[in-house]
Amino acid sequence: MASGHIAHCLGSLLSRRGSATVAISGGLHITGAELVDDVRRLAVGLSERGVCPGDVVAVVGFNSVDYMELLLAIPYIGAIIAPLNHRWSFEEAAHALQLVRPSAFIFDGSYSSWALRLKESRRFSTIGLYLSMGDPVSTGLAANIVSLDHIKRSSRGSTAMEPVSAPRDVALICFTSGTTGRPKGVAISHTSLIVQSLAKIALVGYGEDDVYLHTAPLCHIGGISSCLAILMAGGCHVLIPKFDTKSAFKAIQEHRVTCFITVPAIMADLLYYARKDKISECKTVTKILNGGGGLSDELINGASRLFIHAATFSAYGMTEACSSLTFMPINKPELEEPNKLSNQSEGVCVGKPAPHVEIRIGRDDSISSSSPMGKILTRGLHTMVGYWGNNTVDTLEPVRNGWLDTGDTGWIDRTGNLWLMGRHKGRIKSGGENVYPEEVLLFY
Repeated sequence: MASGHIAHCLGSLLSRRGSATVAISGGLHITGAELVDDVRRLAVGLSERGVCPGDVVAVVGFNSVDYMELLLAIPYIGAIIAPLNHRWSFEEAAHALQLVRPSAFIFDGSYSSWALRLKESRRFSTIGLYLSMGDPVSTGLAANIVSLDHIKRSSRGSTAMEPVSAPRDVALICFTSGTTGRPKGVAISHTSLIVQSLAKIALVGYGEDDVYLHTAPLCHIGGISSCLAILMAGGCHVLIPKFDTKSAFKAIQEHRVTCFITVPAIMADLLYYARKDKISECKTVTKILNGGGGLSDELINGASRLFIHAATFSAYGMTEACSSLTFMPINKPELEEPNKLSNQSEGVCVGKPAPHVEIRIGRDDSISSSSPMGKILTRGLHTMVGYWGNNTVDTLEPVRNGWLDTGDTGWIDRTGNLWLMGRHKGRIKSGGENVYPEEVLLFY
């Protein structure tokens, strides 16, 4: 039976946007045809250097065009991309690498010290290939290190090869803190990534006229899923290495950015910087998607005044569900007043499920029979394949009879809105990331 593949978007991108600029990073402007050629050459080059279907390729670095191309090039040949969180310490990254046992490690110059320590360690003998995003001389590891640019220039195979999939359709291993506070590798399929992208296109309204600013890191499911949605919609990507307010506003003004995603901390920083720098309005932005926690009424009102033409949506989701489960419009420019997020003793309203998502409330004996509250469960094509470990996928822990336990509690009202009450276990948010109280000193 034929199945979907995230790299299938390349054909459409080539035919619809071949001569148009689809990626901007600093002074670099890349057309659709150039992006497609780069991805295919990278895929061929990785295959020629021994990366095989089912292999895991770990990647660490800040946002860049190279990174975005790897999101497609690695799965193109049936390998599995495993982005490492750039906020981690080396020890946290080492734990994740031991879980996934990669055959290749790709890094940018900021993480050359990680590559050196991995090469010197006996614990990571599965890594046979080290590649750099950027000039390997600048990383201080020129010996036996090949750059991605060199791979693109020197690949000899046909770039007309067809995309293939890894066993069980796995495209991505995305790390999350999970329920224990230790990094867990969530195996996500091509199908899940495609249906999530289509949901974002349908509900947020992404299209080929959009210019998307990468405010979220490409190691995070929110950044990855939104990146793929824009690729499938045929929009233009503006990449900054990592979020800071000065770079973000410069990019918005210079490239006439129309959309981006936020978490509450990013929105607060944008509003603070705008007040400080006396920026009264950003007229080009038409779509904002917020995740990683609800926006306060103060942030909603501030965003409405600054981004006067923007429709703002809030999304609730998790890595194990391939990003967003529910969506809720919280501000539309045609409304005189922004909708306030309901936040009552009954919980926080997080909107209705996306079209491909099924949600139900699971009850247990600890909850009163008269209460509508219970565990939030979900099933559908969006749910993870399982947790990755020891080169296999464990699907037993969080999934029962096809239903994924989100770890959250809540209830559903008569109109179909989901109300979020909290977690089964203690957890706080920091910059859109899960942080556990016992590990708060490990994050920044």
